[in-house]
Amino acid sequence: MNKQRWFDDLTTKISHECVKIDELLSLHTMTKMGGRADLFVSPTTEEETIFVVSYAHDNQIPLLLLGNGSNMVVRDGGVRGIVLNLSKLNRISIKGTRVYAESGADIIDVSRAAVKETLAGLEFACGIPGSVGGAMAMNAGAYGGEIKDIIFQATVLTQQGEKLVLSKEELELEYRMSVITKKDYFVLSAEFDLLPGDQLTIDAKVADLTHLRESKQPLEYPSAGSVFKRPPGYYAGKLIQDCELQGKGFGGAEVSMKHAGFIVNKNNATATDYIQTIEMVREKVQEKFGILLDLEVKIVGENE
Repeated sequence: MNKQRWFDDLTTKISHECVKIDELLSLHTMTKMGGRADLFVSPTTEEETIFVVSYAHDNQIPLLLLGNGSNMVVRDGGVRGIVLNLSKLNRISIKGTRVYAESGADIIDVSRAAVKETLAGLEFACGIPGSVGGAMAMNAGAYGGEIKDIIFQATVLTQQGEKLVLSKEELELEYRMSVITKKDYFVLSAEFDLLPGDQLTIDAKVADLTHLRESKQPLEYPSAGSVFKRPPGYYAGKLIQDCELQGKGFGGAEVSMKHAGFIVNKNNATATDYIQTIEMVREKVQEKFGILLDLEVKIVGENE
């Protein structure tokens, strides 16, 4: 793999500051773990993003999208090819009840912008630590709300760099899944359709949900967020708790004492520690309850 050639080609249209060779991915993940990317590219416009995706496709270079690094575990050996980071595509604008947000904007910031304009419907996202792109791909949800309740449309790129505008129906939003995940699309932006609300009611709901999140989630440690999907008829955290796994783990990683559905980086954990802890949890839950927990987090990259 010729990293220097990729760098030289991409910097014909993208600023040198936005293209980095051998960038340490632990600087860009919520877990504070992960090895190096051959090339780490942070475009600043849709046009630059299309250029990167098309270039990777035309040159058969592996391309991984990394949002704000939540919901992802990057192995210690890092990632071969190009890592595309859209955190610089983060504009948010509001017209009437429509909220437009680029892929790299934090969904929390979009929720706050809506609250400021007395728009209701996005309060549930006030504590979700992901980007708009990630929230769209996973149909993110919390406390009774989810993206599919309020989405109007989204603009995405195919693997070939073709731009598509997808309606709510075309997005095929399900529990932690969408056409975006099924077809490996790259989200460029999303448009949400909210409702006029009452400021006191909206503020009270946000305050209540913020308190719930802070009291129940281990925000004091780096983590990938909720690790496992909810099995039908059960709660992953309760199953893990009933296996008495809280406080247990490998190396610097452990199952959170505060919320068993989270695995935290408590003491300079490696990705290997984190993944071994995930595997241990899945094994113990299956052994005791006969239920194999599906991952909500995505594990990517090479072993060291």
